[in-house]
Amino acid sequence: MEKLESAGTYIHFETSLDPITALIEEGKYSKVFVFADINTSEHCLPVFREMLDDFSEFDLIETDPGEENKNIDFCIGIWKTLLDFGADRKALMINLGGGVITDMGGFVASTYKRGIDFINIPTTLLSQVDASVGGKTGIDIDNVKNMVGTFTLPKAVFIESAFLKTVPERELLSGFAEMIKHGLIADSAYFERLKAQRFNELPVEEIYRSVQIKNEVVTADPLEKNIRKILNFGHTIGHAVESYSLNNDKKSLTHGEAIAVGMICEAWLSWKNSTLTETELEEVKTYIASVYPAYHIKEKSFKALAKLMQSDKKNENGHILFSLLEKIGKCTYNCRVSETDINESLRFYNSIYAT
Repeated sequence: MEKLESAGTYIHFETSLDPITALIEEGKYSKVFVFADINTSEHCLPVFREMLDDFSEFDLIETDPGEENKNIDFCIGIWKTLLDFGADRKALMINLGGGVITDMGGFVASTYKRGIDFINIPTTLLSQVDASVGGKTGIDIDNVKNMVGTFTLPKAVFIESAFLKTVPERELLSGFAEMIKHGLIADSAYFERLKAQRFNELPVEEIYRSVQIKNEVVTADPLEKNIRKILNFGHTIGHAVESYSLNNDKKSLTHGEAIAVGMICEAWLSWKNSTLTETELEEVKTYIASVYPAYHIKEKSFKALAKLMQSDKKNENGHILFSLLEKIGKCTYNCRVSETDINESLRFYNSIYAT
């Protein structure tokens, strides 16, 4: 499958990781590190080794899994480990894992000794179609997502469907939400195709198209000054719901489950504040609700959610800004929405599942 170019970085598909050896030789790296969480180390590292003919000339750095660990304290531990292992500015970090690993690993690499090279090998569907493109790195502060980070491109990205065989179905469903989003904001025909697919039986070609859509948007706006903001559809409310769930629920929502909530709410806002038709709103709502489990948003949580939205990094001059659908397949951005409408969108979401 043809590789994609993203601002000078190549995204490789189904190459069995072969080019990594050449990249290591070209870079003349002093040391190679593989960064993974404990789960990825158990399930994905053997696949990584097999694809590279039992490549073993690296030091493994492990961390605990989960979004709750994507914070500065864990980064400090990783920086100290790099120091202990004698990593200099010619070291290479290979981030093997989901979005938490590529986000945090990229941040650690881009700041260690003012920056060392890194390669991303996303192993979950979510990280393949979302975190793999665009050069965003980041960590959370007080459970507010990605408050500190950099725009730093990896040396290369490798997307291999073999890793998806190690991923639980709930995590596949989480990644599928970002694919739905890509169709809604940029390609109505793609959205129609996805409606006919099962999230756990996705052809590689559909994953490729999702990455291609994100790459087209990112290439047009590398630093998120304008059009790249459409990638935030579903995320203003979705990120707030995700953070709230992480702090308050015994079994917290996955990223994709929270973004599914956000997309339904923000589709309603698109109908109320943009040009999305009622028929299109019904189509979006009905489809997403048929794929993702219900999540009740308590009325008493509305103020807490509003506070989390106020912390969103996309806001300007104290205003909460949204990316809204003009129609299925086309999105606009920097849309101001009233708190009343935000609350009504949350009630609209709850009404879908009311008995």
